[in-house]
Amino acid sequence: MTEETCNTRREDSREQMDAIQRFFVRPFFLSCTIGIPFCLFKILFGLSALREGMHGGEYLWFFGMVVTVWAVADLLMNTSRSALDLLHRQAPFEYCTIAQLGRVFGRPLIFLAFDTLLTFAIISAMLWTGWIATLSPAESWLWYGATTMNLISLSLVSLYNEVRRGNT
Repeated sequence: MTEETCNTRREDSREQMDAIQRFFVRPFFLSCTIGIPFCLFKILFGLSALREGMHGGEYLWFFGMVVTVWAVADLLMNTSRSALDLLHRQAPFEYCTIAQLGRVFGRPLIFLAFDTLLTFAIISAMLWTGWIATLSPAESWLWYGATTMNLISLSLVSLYNEVRRGNT
């Protein structure tokens, strides 16, 4: 193999890596692997709180309703951002309602990080309260799918970044 061929292959590889990196930061990818799974966690938590609240806990029922409405709004925002990205259009809104509120204060990423913290707290609450065991089979499949999509994509992006940096 000539030096010119090696250089051409390296340049082709860099272009391909750049395309992969661009894909990883597209709203479509971010919504499908982070935003929508997080919305599913929130929806399932809200539904679980609603079910628990039906047994005499009106405050828990109300809390479950608030969480469910919040989660559905976030789901609509994420699916809309995904669709707009596929149409090559910029979204005039953030990924979730909390980040949208952050836009008002000029700090959407800080508010998005807070939304992430809340979602991790929701995941923990589902586990520690035992509500995870009360999910229906269909709800469980949604939970498993959301978990798988989120964790595998996180690992894939981390692996790609390490390979790109040349770390061994």
